[in-house]
Amino acid sequence: MNLPPCPQCQSEYVYEDGAQLVCPECAHEWQPGAEPAETDGLSVQDANGAALANGDTVVLIKDLKVKGSSMVIKQGTKVKNIRLQEGDHNIACKIDGSAMNLKSEFVKKA
Repeated sequence: MNLPPCPQCQSEYVYEDGAQLVCPECAHEWQPGAEPAETDGLSVQDANGAALANGDTVVLIKDLKVKGSSMVIKQGTKVKNIRLQEGDHNIACKIDGSAMNLKSEFVKKA
């Protein structure tokens, strides 16, 4: 069976997982024949180069100090339902109930 290349990284190693297609190189999942998800024109990538979208779940890849506080967010912390935004800190999210802004270079897609 001839499957299309990954729309994110153009990998040819795409495989089927139930009704979805999955790329093993960038972990992108999509429905065959579906239009790509809208990201409001933002193109944000994680530390590994995988494209991020609103609503994704990410994991921190290093400990981050919170500015103006003695709090540290530990490596491996899972952050659900992110929102992409313009600027240097291009991920808006909530961690332990507090609103935070993160740089995409310190997260990887879960």
